[in-house]
Amino acid sequence: MTKRIFRAIFGLTMVMMLAVIGLVFGMMNAYFSSEQRDDLRSQAVFIGAEIQDGGLAYLEKIQKPSQRITWIDESGTVLFDSKANPQKMDNHKEREEVAAAFETGEGFSVRYSKTLSEKTVYYALKLDDGTVLRISDLTISPIALFFTMTQPLAIILLLAILFSVFLAFQTAKKITKPINDIDLEQPELAVVYDELAPLLRRIAVQKKQIHLQVRELQCQKQEFDTITSNMQEGLLVLDAHGDVLSYNIGALHLMGIEAPREKANVFQLNRSEGFRCSVEAALAGAHREEKIQIGGKVCQIFANPVLQEDTLAGAILLLFDVTEREEGERLRREFTANVSHELKTPLTSISGFAEIMKNGMVHGDDVPRFAGKIYDEAQRLIQMVQDIIGLSKLDEKQNTMEKESVDLESLIQDTVRRLEPIADKKGVAIAVNVEPAMITGVKQVLQEMIYNLCDNAIRYNYENGKVTISLENKENEILVTVSDTGMGIDPKHQARVFERFYRANESRSKETEGTGLGLSIVKHGAMLHDAKINLTSELKKGTKITLVFPN
Repeated sequence: MTKRIFRAIFGLTMVMMLAVIGLVFGMMNAYFSSEQRDDLRSQAVFIGAEIQDGGLAYLEKIQKPSQRITWIDESGTVLFDSKANPQKMDNHKEREEVAAAFETGEGFSVRYSKTLSEKTVYYALKLDDGTVLRISDLTISPIALFFTMTQPLAIILLLAILFSVFLAFQTAKKITKPINDIDLEQPELAVVYDELAPLLRRIAVQKKQIHLQVRELQCQKQEFDTITSNMQEGLLVLDAHGDVLSYNIGALHLMGIEAPREKANVFQLNRSEGFRCSVEAALAGAHREEKIQIGGKVCQIFANPVLQEDTLAGAILLLFDVTEREEGERLRREFTANVSHELKTPLTSISGFAEIMKNGMVHGDDVPRFAGKIYDEAQRLIQMVQDIIGLSKLDEKQNTMEKESVDLESLIQDTVRRLEPIADKKGVAIAVNVEPAMITGVKQVLQEMIYNLCDNAIRYNYENGKVTISLENKENEILVTVSDTGMGIDPKHQARVFERFYRANESRSKETEGTGLGLSIVKHGAMLHDAKINLTSELKKGTKITLVFPN
């Protein structure tokens, strides 16, 4: 701004200087023209008087006069000329100044002299004898005067330019300093020219409006960031070219990527076919849903176009982690298939035995044995249905299950007493090492968990084997451990033994006549009580399962 003001002041100063110089030269031209005319008139009067007395002889006596002297008779013939041969000169009666002198007594003109090849000032005076005396001299023009004064004018002009530069700089600095010193945070308090006061007031009002708008936008952005950053779902906002404009942490976690650099294209984040098709469909103006696999997770993508006045402005991608749901669907399908299979076996046995008895193919002495078989299969079927119902309740985590303070020591002792007949029948010894411990939980579920662990330890043990049950009450946790010296579990099956109906060894499991739901009940009961399950096992050396409850 200072430079612009400086240039404006300097230019104005130079224009004024040139105007003054032009005016001065004009005045000088008028002054010198008037002075030269008066001087020529005085000389003409003086020489005319001398001619009246001395005639042509006086003129011839003049030695190289500075002005040109011409004497013309009444007919216009040149009688004498101090610069040229009068005999070779044309008739001068029609000359402007001579004609005026014959008519009015004197004449004056300025013209280019062909004879002398110079621009000359002429003055003609009519003498008493009727002749005309003309005196001429070279004109003193402003340009000629300028060239005679070149050096002093150059010095003066240089000084004037330097002074103009200094003056312009100081003036510009003085003008701009108050403007540059304005506090933009409080422009209305600035002390400047009165002419700027309305502008400063308007700036202050606009500043307040901008401040309010910026604060509102910041609040909206903070709200948006807070909402999106706490979303478990992923959010990606794209422009019409597929570049990422915004994203949340959930999207980074679900896609297993780091924060993209500025102006990153969405296809740099994931190149799978489902993801690409979703993005391309949204950028083409269509809604699309896809399921894709990302790092072992199953993600549901909802791709929607963003339109502004029927013009595509971008797209929004929402990503949902549906791994658990997909896993649940898979488990439900497997559960349905397994339930059908497991229920079919006892029902087939019951139906077979009943058909044999119906057809009278059983002797009277064998009826109790066949009835016992039917009873055992029916009991197995009832137990399986009860286990399935129990699992369904645990799956739903029904809030109707009221928790209470449970004495684990007493619960373990009661469970051992219930299982002693089964253990004695198989020749398995049970050792109990417990200490007092109280826990808040669902007593029936805790009892089923411990019962199933102990029952499995007995069922999958060898004859004359041993089962050890321990209870430790530590400061931060309570440990319930059931270990046996039985068959053990192959490492490749250990990760799945807690699944419903999963059997590590089908033939051996059939021999033990279990439902295949015991460890699954233990797993879901542990989830209900926020407990952890630790399993260590080695084939033919036994298994050790520990329940870790928070104390």
